[in-house]
Order: sequence, then structure tokens, then C-alpha cells
Amino acid sequence: MIDLKNIKKIYDIGDEKVYALDGINLHIKEKEFVAIVGSSGSGKSTMMNIVGFLDSADEGTYTLDGQDVTEMTEYDLGVLRNKKIGFVFQQFNLLQKLDAFENVELPLIYQGVSGGERKQRALEALERVGLEKRVHHKPTQLSGGQQQRVAVARALVTKPSLILADEPTGNLDSRSTRDIMKLLHELHEQGNTIILITHDNDIAKEALRQVQIVDGKVVKDTGGGQYEANTGI
Repeated sequence: MIDLKNIKKIYDIGDEKVYALDGINLHIKEKEFVAIVGSSGSGKSTMMNIVGFLDSADEGTYTLDGQDVTEMTEYDLGVLRNKKIGFVFQQFNLLQKLDAFENVELPLIYQGVSGGERKQRALEALERVGLEKRVHHKPTQLSGGQQQRVAVARALVTKPSLILADEPTGNLDSRSTRDIMKLLHELHEQGNTIILITHDNDIAKEALRQVQIVDGKVVKDTGGGQYEANTGI
């Protein structure tokens, strides 16, 4: 599904070149659950941004579902992103003036989906994350875990094949962390490819594969254990 070859991202800091990514080679198959793990500044979020078309590499090639996206226009990348990728961020990124339903519906408005279909799909997505009774609650009326569930529903509503989750449990307490991880595992079991970005080794071990990034390079790529619902995170 995802093939990164010799991906480099370089920043000029004064007279020095800093490699945020330094020759990343990575292949992720369809329906995998992969954790990209590394400390702050390791390059893991930069890699996620490139995989999600939020940034572009300075060198190397990136193929998604057999399509070389390296030379695509911004418009074509936007179309492909909206079709194939759902994002979940640490900060939730919900619009405070909109309720849960309106936040989840928003990507479908951008896609030009009709009102009736938007309503049905948004309600179905909220039901999938267990928030069917919080449809008209605004973010300030929801707990952190509930806000992240809204964010997951928003990621799901476009029916993407790939979900990119960047530190999705970073702002959550232990109970909400368990809930969100359980939800990600359920989505994986339903056929989604999951890429989880995290600095937390315990969270990373829940994925079936862990890729460790240090100083912009892959230093370890290993399989993990099967998720158990009674995890003690």
C-alpha cells in the first residue's frame, strides 16, 4: 500500500543542513497496524506529514496504492488525501463553534456529498465510536476522550482505507487511552490500515509491527504482540 524509498527531508538552519528524514525506506502493506515510534525530534511526525501529503519530501519516491505521488499537483494530492486518508491528531482539531455532528460532517461538505447522505454517514460514524447520544454536544461539553472519539469519527466518515493517528492518546488519561486504543484495534479488525505515531513504547507495542525512528532514520522494524482488551496502560 505504502512504499517509501530513500525519503529525505532537509531544512536549512543557518549554514547547516538538518536532515529531519535521512534516507527512509519503508513498505507498509494494506491492512497492517504499524506504530512509528521515536522521541521528540526523531522525524516520526515529519514522516507522517509526508505519508499524509501534508508535506513533501526533498528527495526520494513515495508510492501509494501503486501511484507515484511524488510529482502530483497539490490539487491531485488533495483529492487523493480526501479519498484515502483519515487523520487523528493529538490536539483533536475540532472546531469549537460546531457540535459533534457538524465537526464529523465537515469533510463530506468539502467532498460535495449531498445533505441526506452527509447526515446518514455522520450519524453512522458517531455511532461507531459510541457517541450517538452526544451528537449535538460541542467540544467544550465533551471530555477529552469524547473529543478524540469525535475526531476518530471525522476521520472515518469519508471511508478512508488508511488512518494516520499522530499521538492520539497524548492528551488523554489512562481510561480514555484504553478506549481510543481499543477503538483503533476495532477499526483495524474491520479492514483499515492503521499507522500510529507515538513516543510511548507501551502504546507502540500494541501494534502488530513497530518501526523505530532515530535522527530521521529507521533503526528497528519489528513485529509486536496481539492486542488484549484488558491491557493495563
